[in-house]
Amino acid sequence: MNFKTFIYRALLIFTGVLFNVALWAQPPGGPPPGGGGSTGTNPPCWQPECIPIDGGVAFLLGAGVLLGVKMIYDQRIKSRA
Repeated sequence: MNFKTFIYRALLIFTGVLFNVALWAQPPGGPPPGGGGSTGTNPPCWQPECIPIDGGVAFLLGAGVLLGVKMIYDQRIKSRA
């Protein structure tokens, strides 16, 4: 690797580290929804509407299963040849 490539890569990494604040998913919030917390008597919101898991997780799991099946299939085809 020559010096010019090294400088470009270092500059790219430095820029990514410098501007990573723009990649935060959400701003910091206040107390947990539903009250409670460390001073209250109730746990901080365990109802289904407070849990952000929805159908997207099912699609992700399904895609993982399909990818695994395809990889196993391709491996078996490759081993037969």
